Amino acid sequence: MKVLIVEDEDLAAAKLIKMLEKYDSAIQILDNLTAVKDTVQWLRKNPAPDLIMMDIRIDDGVCFEIFQQVEVTSPVIFTTAYDQYAIKAFQVHSIDYLLKPFSYEKLEQSLEKLKKINTLAPPPSPTINVEELLQALQQKEPSYKSRFLVKAGTKIRSIKTEDIAYIYTDRKLNLLVTNEADRYPLDQSLDELGQVLNPDIFFRANRQLILHIDAVSAIHPYFKGRVKLDLTPPLDAEIIISSEKTPDFKAWLDR
Repeated sequence: MKVLIVEDEDLAAAKLIKMLEKYDSAIQILDNLTAVKDTVQWLRKNPAPDLIMMDIRIDDGVCFEIFQQVEVTSPVIFTTAYDQYAIKAFQVHSIDYLLKPFSYEKLEQSLEKLKKINTLAPPPSPTINVEELLQALQQKEPSYKSRFLVKAGTKIRSIKTEDIAYIYTDRKLNLLVTNEADRYPLDQSLDELGQVLNPDIFFRANRQLILHIDAVSAIHPYFKGRVKLDLTPPLDAEIIISSEKTPDFKAWLDR
């Protein structure tokens, strides 16, 4: 079986690939795409895969935008950190869905469901009602986390979101950094954190970094329409916002 993965979180993609290989070592991973634009281009240029594993919110938007731009004839299993209100809207339009974080057993059930469908008849083409799905995602007023419980040695601390400067990935470890430059490991992926943090206050700068608006101390023009950031407290890495994300980033800062 040839599988296309659409997932912008490195750790989540790596975990999914291991699960798929555990299910069937003969599974071929065609590609791991992270953005709507790249996925549309890939689907236009390549034969339809046997299955698409697709996260809902990816680098440059919501995955349903893909279906507005290109015909998708492959069966789709959605993976999502959204709660049940969103899942109810699209579960009838796909082979299955998996609510993050999901176990190997849940993925196995979805793949067995696909296998049964394939033995009975050719898998149905997804009939995605994009407008309905996008509307459903906007219907419920979201609630965002106000604090995180973190481990501090042998103790547990409660960190308010207003005290978070940024959250970043360092060598496969997700770290919460406070305004005082204290660092604490988090179990959640950046993709999952992006769903529970208020987007008016936090911005997904890239695949490794989520920023609090007050952590941005300076912005510098960079090559090809990009911008470079200085953060407080400083981060020992070059922070570049891509040319695609720069307009959204500036609009976020200028609210």
